[in-house]
Amino acid sequence: MDARSLSRCNRRNCDENLDRFIPNRSAMDFDYAHYMLTERRVVTDSENPAAVVISPSRKAFRKRLAEATGMNRTRILAFKNKPSVPVQLTPEEWFSRSPSPQSKSSKHRSRDIPKTSNLKLDAPDIVNDFNLNLLDWGCCDVLALALGNTVYLWNDYDKSTSELVTVDDESGPITSVSWAPDGRHLAIGLNNSLVQLWDSTTSRRLRTIWCGHRGRVASMAWNNHILSTGGREGTIVNNDVRVESHIVETYRGHQLEVCGLMWSPSGQQLASGGNDGLVHIWDRLNSPTRWLHRFDQHKAAVKALAWCPFQQNLLASAGGEGDHCIKFWKTSTNTGACLQTVDTGSPVSALLWSTNDRELLSSHCIPNNQLTLWEYPSMVKMAELNGHTSSVLSMAQSPDGCTVASAAADESLQFWNVFEACKPSRKLEPFVNFSRIR
Repeated sequence: MDARSLSRCNRRNCDENLDRFIPNRSAMDFDYAHYMLTERRVVTDSENPAAVVISPSRKAFRKRLAEATGMNRTRILAFKNKPSVPVQLTPEEWFSRSPSPQSKSSKHRSRDIPKTSNLKLDAPDIVNDFNLNLLDWGCCDVLALALGNTVYLWNDYDKSTSELVTVDDESGPITSVSWAPDGRHLAIGLNNSLVQLWDSTTSRRLRTIWCGHRGRVASMAWNNHILSTGGREGTIVNNDVRVESHIVETYRGHQLEVCGLMWSPSGQQLASGGNDGLVHIWDRLNSPTRWLHRFDQHKAAVKALAWCPFQQNLLASAGGEGDHCIKFWKTSTNTGACLQTVDTGSPVSALLWSTNDRELLSSHCIPNNQLTLWEYPSMVKMAELNGHTSSVLSMAQSPDGCTVASAAADESLQFWNVFEACKPSRKLEPFVNFSRIR
């Protein structure tokens, strides 16, 4: 039987068995096919007429190969030892097995994460209060840090430090700082319930506003020209800083101080965390005056909030002393649910997402005062960064997303190169002419 007849036979058998045709090597003698096309002669084996017909060149090759190796050609690819019989596991045994170390991605196995800070600065007189937000890094690569009654600016370009403002004792201490999206204007929250707006390039105060709070302003967040402020009495106020009558919305839902505020990347949803352990989601479009979702699963103050940059409507939150948990929430309009909970073992003061990888960084208080890097969504601990000797109070991320600054109660400001291969930051244009504000 020639190769073509054998191929037709294989196809016919496959059709009868209702299976696809899989060619075998006996039907793929290309030397024979070439020989038949060019020479048009049939080569037979006189000693064994029933043998499969092969070309002279292949027959010579087989003979030379047998002489050179001294073995049968069919044994060249034979196993030296029989393969081991695979272990049969029940479904229960499969799920009870711990993951193999090789299950981690090669990227994370080979990645070198610095365990120590690359720069350390003194931060004397920093207020040791878990609820305050005293550190922020603007898009112009300038870091703002509040120490007592003074706000200092640290420029990452030339590593210079300057003093922006010192308030009097009646107004201080400073309880929160937040850069506007243009990276030029800074909002400063005060202990006397007022908020000041400053132009960092000219060191000039543009405006002082009262947002209706009855105590200190511990948290702030920008959404374009809207500045949201959180008060000690539990209210949240949205302020349009372009106009004289700046209060546009007031949210009421927390019973204690609002210590965490963050707008979603879309600018539609505002997440708030309070000293009452509650997390609220406020939606400007669908529910402008009442919370869209209310999450009450934390057991302590929620200051750490972080919107996921790569998955819409995913919020990470974490609790302080007595809670220690990072929780992930789905915040879409129709659904609000806790997707995952991770017990970190110590209070969490801040959360930061990587802008280029599926990673999350958390900062912690006593007993270890560490920064912990997590792989998301497995929440496998990738690294612990140790260097602070007291509770880490705040964290801020550089515009390129690679460097993280942490301020702690040990009166130090440390910089960590924790994230890698970050995308260049998007250049933001000024959203409003602050010089026209009266």
